Amino acid sequence: MKSKRARTDVLEMAYEEHGPENGAPLILLHGFPYDARAFDEVAPPLAAEGCRVLVPYLRGYGPTRFLSAATPRSGEQAALGHDLRQFMEALGIGRAALAGYDWGGRAACVVAALWPDRVRCLLSCTGYNIQNIAASGEPAPAEQEHRLWYQYYFHTERGRAGLAKNRRDVCRLLWRLWSPEWRFDDATFEKSAGSFDNPDFVEVVIQSYRHRYGYAAGDPALAGIEAGLARQPKITVPTINLHGGHDGVGPVSDRDGRAHFFTGSYERRVLPGIGHNVPQEAPIATVAALRDLMKGTSP
Repeated sequence: MKSKRARTDVLEMAYEEHGPENGAPLILLHGFPYDARAFDEVAPPLAAEGCRVLVPYLRGYGPTRFLSAATPRSGEQAALGHDLRQFMEALGIGRAALAGYDWGGRAACVVAALWPDRVRCLLSCTGYNIQNIAASGEPAPAEQEHRLWYQYYFHTERGRAGLAKNRRDVCRLLWRLWSPEWRFDDATFEKSAGSFDNPDFVEVVIQSYRHRYGYAAGDPALAGIEAGLARQPKITVPTINLHGGHDGVGPVSDRDGRAHFFTGSYERRVLPGIGHNVPQEAPIATVAALRDLMKGTSP
């Protein structure tokens, strides 16, 4: 594994690279509040099979940094998709297999929906992760609303201060709540927790959770992408949805209510006992799904 940097239009993105430089590109994207360590058991076996596996740190995480103090510290979905596309441009990657969950799954879905010619295949945990911001004011059943407490907390200035002061406490609690069967230890958490010390972490997170409900303005430079996402575009590339059967924030249901957003080949695989952090909790199933996707598509 090599630690590298790629310069996009607004970021110096830190990433880890596994496998041969001329291998078929595969980009693995972490979520909130996690980091590249989620793929420690996913990247090596795929690299050993000849893939060029790239694991970037999203904006606001780890060693990734903004190039300018003037760039809005936005965590909106358009920013995540834009960063992924720019990352591919910076590395000269025309087309790649994409895999992600939570924020990373959202970035992958955005690129797959808006620029499908750039995506060989998609593994998106929980499925269609593009937000419907226009409908965000519609209340959900109380059983789901209580799982979103952290989002409402972040809507307040008390929540901003709480995340800044107690970021490890908040993030560790979310790990426990979202993956109730995952018995991670202190060392495992601390390997990722250092990424939350990024100087932009708090601002990016707060903006992300406020923007999705219309409580914060987006980056004007990304308005065109947000407009495209507001149309809730379909995803046409071959996709597998890995959904943790014990996901504490996005519970699995008998009916896959968002399957209609996928118009290409699509399959949902439910993983019993697995929570929200699918790649780290179920690396074998993650690797198997990616192998299946890449077998059926050309690089």
